[in-house]
Amino acid sequence: MTTSIRIKKSLGQHFLVDSTVSSQIANLLTDKSLAGTVVEVGPGRGSLTEMLIAKPIAGLYLVEIDRELIPYLKKKYAPLKERIIEADFLTLPLTEQFQDAHLTIIGNFPYNISSQIFFKILHNRHLVHEVVGMVQKEVAQRIVAQPGNKVYGILSVFLQAFYAIEYQFTVPPHLFLPPPKVDSAVITMHRNNVQKLPCNESLFFKIVKSGFQQRRKKLQNALRALGISNIGCADLLNKRAEELSVADFVTLTNALENKTLT
Repeated sequence: MTTSIRIKKSLGQHFLVDSTVSSQIANLLTDKSLAGTVVEVGPGRGSLTEMLIAKPIAGLYLVEIDRELIPYLKKKYAPLKERIIEADFLTLPLTEQFQDAHLTIIGNFPYNISSQIFFKILHNRHLVHEVVGMVQKEVAQRIVAQPGNKVYGILSVFLQAFYAIEYQFTVPPHLFLPPPKVDSAVITMHRNNVQKLPCNESLFFKIVKSGFQQRRKKLQNALRALGISNIGCADLLNKRAEELSVADFVTLTNALENKTLT
């Protein structure tokens, strides 16, 4: 049946065909994940699904956007039939669909929307407590990058503010069908104890975005439109965005807000 399934470049499909790697990914689920709800994004032909159904997961759901794959998945995984959702994960209302206090997102994320998936996870951080995701290696490196690294950016700061993130392992192209032109990598994310940043979060997000959108400029220039003059924090403002940690951005946010309010 798999031979009749068309691979769609428009959906960024690269099906993992190595069972060892699929097993390694599934084994990254924690006991806490297994006791909650696990959502696989883009199961495709089921290489990872095969390993997940062997786990004692309390609630396993599959979210697949390719309607041609839905009949195949429902036939192959009949016990999951009612939990196979035909939908675009990016527009799926997670709070309405999954009223669970502990949600884990797992999958071989489509390369063309991987960053958007992480922004959606960030938006639903009150619900998503764990993530096991395979993405392009460069995206994984960007997410785990630390201050001072040239690939450290907006996604690094936002995700690290609310998750503990680890780079697990690299996956070469030949283990996919069709093989991508780049290496892939698996990362894990676990929700930290920060329920709310100790600052104005809306302003924090705005400052981080503005800083990295002009990352070659020092922050005193990159943030000029936000009215950063004479707010103190000269040591931070004389740096570029890529040099600041999450804590540094929090400090800068509080300084800017206090100046705005006075």
